[in-house]
Amino acid sequence: MTTIADRVREARLAAGLSQTALAGSAFSPSYISLIEAGHREPTDAALAVLAGRLGTTLEYLRHGEDGPNEARTRLEIDYARLDMSQGDAPAALRRLQSLDLDVITPALRVVALTAMARAHESVGELEEAVAILEPLLADARERGNHLEAASLATALVGSYMDAGDLHRSVEVGERVLAELEQAELAGVDEHLRLASTVLWSYVERGDLLYATHRAAELIRLAESLGTPRGRGSVYWNAALVAEQRRDYELAQRYTERALALLAEGGEPDRDLPRLRLNYAWLLLRSEPAEPREALEQIERAAPDLALLGSELDLARLDVERSRAHLLLGDLNAADAFVNAALERLGEPPRLETAVAQLSLGDVRHAQGDADGATRAYQWAADMLGMMSASRQSAAAWRDLGDRFVRQGDTAAAAQAFDRALREAGFRPSVPLSSWETWSLT
Repeated sequence: MTTIADRVREARLAAGLSQTALAGSAFSPSYISLIEAGHREPTDAALAVLAGRLGTTLEYLRHGEDGPNEARTRLEIDYARLDMSQGDAPAALRRLQSLDLDVITPALRVVALTAMARAHESVGELEEAVAILEPLLADARERGNHLEAASLATALVGSYMDAGDLHRSVEVGERVLAELEQAELAGVDEHLRLASTVLWSYVERGDLLYATHRAAELIRLAESLGTPRGRGSVYWNAALVAEQRRDYELAQRYTERALALLAEGGEPDRDLPRLRLNYAWLLLRSEPAEPREALEQIERAAPDLALLGSELDLARLDVERSRAHLLLGDLNAADAFVNAALERLGEPPRLETAVAQLSLGDVRHAQGDADGATRAYQWAADMLGMMSASRQSAAAWRDLGDRFVRQGDTAAAAQAFDRALREAGFRPSVPLSSWETWSLT
């Protein structure tokens, strides 16, 4: 249990003030010394003056984190995080926007605003997320709080990446990474997490060769300096880079390493079950596919994702369950799981729904329902046509083209492959006539 004396002293040291500087003209340095020694109980009026100079609140100096405003705000942030984990980002956003941020400490205000930015991002309001994160990052950098800046930069890099501004995403990340390295903080978890996120920006930008080189450098750094969680994050992102290069064997090795490292943490969070789900994805696409091993990973991930994951996480889980059961010949289970995924995803157009429709088409094809398969694949094409171009959507178009080839529809296959190339950044070298541009705009 901390006391007023402890909190005044800690806040003064954090602010970089001497006792004389904190006293100013309102108090004597000896009075500050007596407060910090626990020999004087300051009045609320005195604490209000000290709080203003220390960049905190009277309530915090008096009560610490147990003060009513601090406790209430922390509880609301926890509830908002629960809303987010259950896939209800709008509810989280409403809860966070109702908070009075003027009556809490600056540190808790950063926590609340960062959560708010994440909620904005989850509902697709990327400009609002960036508008929150940019000034928070600028303030953390100005105060020289490198670890806080790294955490904020990680969130901001992700927002710019989702918005398609990959140049700014890399610029922000690399600048903060350089400051961390100058402060001799290379290899700490915040540095490795930010570096791993920037790595994905390079992948999205199409710089796969550089991303591969950077991933190897990060692995060396993480192995020499990182904690198990930091190293796990690096291996996970290196696995994603290998996936993009279609090097599934290397991706599988990196994922196995990441699983071993993250399992050392002991505290439940979404990273480990999500990584197990990603491992199942790889096992289902290895040569040969390993559906039984994939199902084992899925069933190990399922309880934690049911507790900590979002509806999107659970939908992805059901899609991969469906794929595994399809490969094992259990068509009834495959059908049930893919329909459960589609029910979770609902009506809004999203990439995950298109992927689920691809899986539904595969089940219908295996059931001998050619018309049902065609409807599902066409639904997937319509859904993909509403998506912003990305490497993920390009991969989905490529998979759709493979299905049309299997059905003998070479015209639709050619159109899907063309769309995949366009979304991967390859434009046609000769003009196409209007009748050749089905679903390309």
